[in-house]
Amino acid sequence: MKSSAAAAPAAEPPADPPPEAPARRRSLTERLTERLTARWGSLVTAWRRSLQLRAVATTVLLSALAMLGAGIFLSNQIADGLFQERFGQVQEESVRGLNQVKSNFESAATTDRSSTVAFVNDTLKLVQGDGASVQRDFILTPLPSSENIYVTNTASGGLTTAVIPDSLATTVRDNPGVYWESISFPHATYDTPGLAFGTKVQLPPGREYALYLVYDLESVQQTLDFIHRVLAIGGFLLLCVTGGIAWYTTRLVVRPVSNAAMVSEKLAAGELQERLEVHGEDEIARLGTSFNRMATSLQDQITQLATLSQMQQRFVSDVSHELRTPLTTVRMAAEVLHDARSEFDPVNRRSAELLYNQVERFQTLLNDLLEISRFDAGVALLDAEVLDLVPVVRRVVETASLHAENLGSELRVHVPGDGCMVEMDPRRIERIIRNLVMNAVEHGEGNPIDITVAQDEHAVAVTVRDHGIGMDPDEAARVFDRFWRGDPARARTTGGSGLGLSIATEDTRLHGGWLQAWGQKGEGACFRLTLPRTLGDPVGSSPLPLTPRSQLALGQTLSPGETGPYTASLPTLPSAGFALPGNILRAVPPAERAVAPPALQDGHPGAAAHAADTAPAPARDARPDADPDGDSAVDPTAPADVDPEHGATADDEPGTDQGGRHA
Repeated sequence: MKSSAAAAPAAEPPADPPPEAPARRRSLTERLTERLTARWGSLVTAWRRSLQLRAVATTVLLSALAMLGAGIFLSNQIADGLFQERFGQVQEESVRGLNQVKSNFESAATTDRSSTVAFVNDTLKLVQGDGASVQRDFILTPLPSSENIYVTNTASGGLTTAVIPDSLATTVRDNPGVYWESISFPHATYDTPGLAFGTKVQLPPGREYALYLVYDLESVQQTLDFIHRVLAIGGFLLLCVTGGIAWYTTRLVVRPVSNAAMVSEKLAAGELQERLEVHGEDEIARLGTSFNRMATSLQDQITQLATLSQMQQRFVSDVSHELRTPLTTVRMAAEVLHDARSEFDPVNRRSAELLYNQVERFQTLLNDLLEISRFDAGVALLDAEVLDLVPVVRRVVETASLHAENLGSELRVHVPGDGCMVEMDPRRIERIIRNLVMNAVEHGEGNPIDITVAQDEHAVAVTVRDHGIGMDPDEAARVFDRFWRGDPARARTTGGSGLGLSIATEDTRLHGGWLQAWGQKGEGACFRLTLPRTLGDPVGSSPLPLTPRSQLALGQTLSPGETGPYTASLPTLPSAGFALPGNILRAVPPAERAVAPPALQDGHPGAAAHAADTAPAPARDARPDADPDGDSAVDPTAPADVDPEHGATADDEPGTDQGGRHA
């Protein structure tokens, strides 16, 4: 019994995946091209690096050109001489033979065809055969105007009238006399030069013919070819000898120079004991002797300077360490007097305040010296971790805002909205930025100060731009030197050790970054810190420009032909990497400082650290408003927790240069 249900189709096996296409094999042309390119690159490198190779190659090339010119001249002279010699011989012979045959033909008394042909053949045998050292053949052909002729085209050596140039045939037909022309003498597989002499003759029954004597100059060409081969072989051998002589001669000069270059590189690498080997008394020997004397003098001076540097570093380090104990004692005494100053009379109270502030300044200077000594000794280490740079910048702004308020400057921060993560030592980076900001406040002349943070794929950058007195290029180049000040006569509202920017430079170098400065008199200055996102990565470019010429202020335009720098307050920043306009912080009044800025809400990176750093500190007693004696140059309006000459709190870290713009 058959089922009414249709049978289900059998499941088809899965199709095999298509085979992978085999890797295309490179063609022979591609491989040859790659090898030739590699060889050419090696040759170019050797040409650029080897003075001896260039000297030998130039000598051989110039010698080859000179030999080629001389060979061409000699070949032409020899060929012309051989031709003239053979031409003089065959010309005389051919003229004599043609005239003799012509005379015999004119005196012929034959009257029928057979006797005329026999007479012609017997007569032409006289001019056939070897001529003056060359092969000679003849061609007898009737002229086109001749009719009823007895003798047809006759020739020896298998020649035809095709070897006779048309110009020579026309000349012989139209003019009496003997004429000649150079021809190409055909052979089975090649042609050789030849000469053809022709004249017009007359045969019975009074018909005109053209008679030609043809000379094959193959022997002359063979002689000339042999001379060419001798000249080529001799020139090649002479060229090889010239190249060998040039190589040996240049080696005598280049080898000492190469040795001097090698020894110079070793000296530059610190191997001060290296010297040149001196042989003989010639100019090279005197050069080697002078070089060795110079190297010895440099070694002595470098060794002496290194010894003095080590002694100086040890002295600074030892003195700094020895001063810490008595300074701590003095500082404790100054703090006791400062805390009890309310019980003193105005003069002693002011003296206690000055003593306390100057001890704090001395402490800062001592810490800077210790930090510099650690850099000089090479023992400074990084405590790096991946953190957000924005909270660090905000902490610095919070610290410097009070001093900026006193000087009338507004601190404005432009940061990316999504943070700026970088691998860094936060203590050192905060010290760098604090130095830059305090310097900008000091020299900002009460104008706004812009602190900008930006990032790209490989680096992060912070710029601090003020619109104060500015710097010229010479000052910008020296601003990172130790204890250097652009204007020593300029009064400072804050004191500094003169080492802040130098320490900032060393901190930046530890991170593998850049610290650069730009300035222009009357237009302000800009400092840029650029750090790699990951320690050890090279920094190829910075996310922020250093010179303000590449930026325009909001709403500012340049007229045709006008260039920066700009003088407006708020620059327009590149939009790549973060949103504009960013978050702008103003100088926050004391009553508002406990409030976290909008960008540091709960959950934002760095919010907890910022909350801890911005917690209000215990208040100190207020400073007196004025010096009752009126003879103090210290600003009486400075707050009690700020040094009136230093501008730093008691908790300032080493390297925070808060004085005039100096390193």
